[in-house]
Amino acid sequence: MWMNKIILDCDLMKFPNTGLFHYCLNLGNYVNELFSAEGEELMRFYVPPEQAHCFSNRQLVIKEFKRHRFIRPFMLGCKLWHAPFQSGRIFPFNNPSVKVLLTIHDLNAMHEDLPKAEQERSVAHTQKLINQSDAIVCISDFCKTDVLKYCNVSNKPIYVIHNGTHAVGLPSLGTASYKPSRPFLFAMGDVNRKKNFHTLLPMMAANHFELIIAGRLAEGDYIQQIETEAEVLGIKDRIHILGPVKEGEKAWYLQNCTAYVHPSLAEGFGAPVVEAMSFGKPLFLSHLTSLPEIGGDVAFYFKSFDPEHMTEILYDGLQYFQRNGLAQKIRERSTHFNWKEKAKQYRDVYHSLL
Repeated sequence: MWMNKIILDCDLMKFPNTGLFHYCLNLGNYVNELFSAEGEELMRFYVPPEQAHCFSNRQLVIKEFKRHRFIRPFMLGCKLWHAPFQSGRIFPFNNPSVKVLLTIHDLNAMHEDLPKAEQERSVAHTQKLINQSDAIVCISDFCKTDVLKYCNVSNKPIYVIHNGTHAVGLPSLGTASYKPSRPFLFAMGDVNRKKNFHTLLPMMAANHFELIIAGRLAEGDYIQQIETEAEVLGIKDRIHILGPVKEGEKAWYLQNCTAYVHPSLAEGFGAPVVEAMSFGKPLFLSHLTSLPEIGGDVAFYFKSFDPEHMTEILYDGLQYFQRNGLAQKIRERSTHFNWKEKAKQYRDVYHSLL
């Protein structure tokens, strides 16, 4: 009979091949590996039924069902509920004896070109979740600064725990996978305006690389904009928006790309950057929000999205990377984002609430 002292809400695992999916999966598995080694009661996972097979110990999985709106036997004995996203649900079910830990990944709405009313709604929603929480984890110092600036955390403890990076797996392309015919740049993320991929196109017109973008096709009109601009620039045959890719495909693109590019306007952390880092690839990042914190001194930064500037940064950065053999230094920085170490920090936060 498994106890339910700590429960991690894994509702967002319903979106596979996303950073939030891997956040829940890795946090759960690594914390329980630590708890098992220390003889502690293991954490359980409240999971959409279609993802119940994902955790290494399926006996710890609580499948989510509609009937739980009315009856929740799994809450018996629960002392701590971990709500892992600022747009997540928070379900202590009106039980004051259950402590709530909220993870906030970003307040990106405040850094996007959105109407003020929409920004205010987004912050108000996060504030509502903060009000229901007993403690907060932010995934970067930048995120914590935003939370303290835009929200009222009262006297609730607020911690910074960087994400770890998961092992991407063995590189492999299937028969239906796209295989580039020339050197290529690689980018990952939801294909939407916030990721700012279109700013790469004029830079691409000044070189002979292919550009491969992998990620959820989030905004159809934005994808059409990229394709139209690529056609106008005469580079449509070198721009490939693949949609979501399998882990083996992602690993192949990371292993074989000339460089990883990430011109995003807003990130709370930047998990794909750390994945590329683990392959020792040159990193070309936006200078905005959390990205300088994550990339540190091993990345090259676009200080603006002016095409000439971006072209210069790419050319000079690749030359510098080759002359100075930066691959090992980049890999070494990726070890700072280790889930085993992050699990210890979460363990300490859990203990502080129990």
